[in-house]
Amino acid sequence: MRITNKIMQRNNLSNINTNKIYQDKLSTQMSTQKKVNRPSDDPVVAIRALRLRSSVTEVTQYYSKNIPDAESWLNVTEDALKNLSEIVTNMISQCTKGSNGDLTTQDRQIILEELKALGEEVYSTGDADYAGRYVFTGYRTDTSLSFGASEETNYTITEQLDNTAIDQITKVNTGEIKNWTSGNFNTAPIKDIAETDVDSLEVYRIRLSYNNCRDDGTAPTIVYGKTGADDPGTVLTAAMVHSYADPDPYTVTAGDPDAVIYVPETGELLLGKNRHDALMAVKDDPATAYDEGEIRVTYQKNQWESGDLHPEHYFYCEAEKKNAAGTTDTIKYNEDYLTGDPERQEIEYDVGFNQTIRVNSTADECFQQGIGREVDDLVDAMQEVLDLEGIKAGISNALENTTDAADQKTLQKQLDAVEKALTLSKDKCQKMFEGGITAFQGYLDAANLSITNCGSRSKKLELIENRMQNQKTTFETLKSENEDVDITEVAIQLSSAELTYEAALMATGKVMQTSLLNFI
Repeated sequence: MRITNKIMQRNNLSNINTNKIYQDKLSTQMSTQKKVNRPSDDPVVAIRALRLRSSVTEVTQYYSKNIPDAESWLNVTEDALKNLSEIVTNMISQCTKGSNGDLTTQDRQIILEELKALGEEVYSTGDADYAGRYVFTGYRTDTSLSFGASEETNYTITEQLDNTAIDQITKVNTGEIKNWTSGNFNTAPIKDIAETDVDSLEVYRIRLSYNNCRDDGTAPTIVYGKTGADDPGTVLTAAMVHSYADPDPYTVTAGDPDAVIYVPETGELLLGKNRHDALMAVKDDPATAYDEGEIRVTYQKNQWESGDLHPEHYFYCEAEKKNAAGTTDTIKYNEDYLTGDPERQEIEYDVGFNQTIRVNSTADECFQQGIGREVDDLVDAMQEVLDLEGIKAGISNALENTTDAADQKTLQKQLDAVEKALTLSKDKCQKMFEGGITAFQGYLDAANLSITNCGSRSKKLELIENRMQNQKTTFETLKSENEDVDITEVAIQLSSAELTYEAALMATGKVMQTSLLNFI
């Protein structure tokens, strides 16, 4: 084949263009530091790059966002639980002091004020939040654990208990002695007070989770002995007797073995001996799926004070709330509680590939309603003793300052009565504080268990974080090896391409200058 100058020129120009394309490719790699800039450059590298970038993004989400968020939630939860543990420990300490039989009035006053302060603080701690979300209220992170202000909303609450919720309490009947003043001691009926008017009695009760319940005639019902969801069981309807009634509800209950008395002011269901025995005989059959030992108490409460616990965090309940149109809607909470298979409101974070971790503790695990109710009982018992000590001091002072024989006789009878009442109340108070040590120890154990669980989750999260850090480093290294160029190697190749390009230009220039005319 004859090679003409034109062919040589075209071949040289084609090769120079190829050189220039290669030089442009190397120059682009130098500026972007990437091997490929479009999928067509290297489809295999491009596909692998997409997969590795996806993995790096996912690991970064876990390591840089999800895990720190979970850590913060766990830290807030653990701090609140430690505060709860400290508060309950202080309550045990006050119970230990209160169980001492040789306390002065000043000692009792100090213990009383300490218990009140601790009782107010315990549920405030439960309102801890993280980034505007309450950490102990399950999925209802927008609802605080307790009411922040007084509110009027009617709730129908169903507490699911067993016979361990039944206890025995002592009621001291002080008669009219509690109404004694220096101005009325010589007038009826205070004048006729005698030691025989004072006595004590034992009654059985179920202490509900709330006091100051609805008292407009809507009495609670007790259902027990159910053998299945469709079995109505035995239904008892309580008779409402106010705490200020005469005779008082404790006296009524003690005199009637079949009594079921509801005291709305104290939130107590008082049981006669026969009712107590029937409920204590209720047992669960472990061979069945249904809890035959369950005792359901349904009652209503419509006046809520600041610090009262929201019942929707603990029980099946129905709330009557006004909607935007001004009508009332009935909202049901925790319906699955009645089926015996309640849903655990566990909040979980994705912290790894196909791996989650629970970050929350629910209120029923640690901030139990019994803590506040136990404090209420102890405060009432201690206040009763302090009131009687004040009355005794008043009678003693009046006795010292009177010379009238008739008044002295009246005051001495009243002093004997108040001393008997004080002895009975002190004995009752001491026993209640001794029982409080055991009760609060149980709440402390629950709080410490929650702290342990929270710490275990934090430790697990720390291990996951370390693994995610290693995986992040590994994926970023693989991504870099797949996409990034070796700058030194590319620089050498670019210098070589530039030298080749310049040499080609020189050679082509010489070829272009030579033609057939040079040889004619």
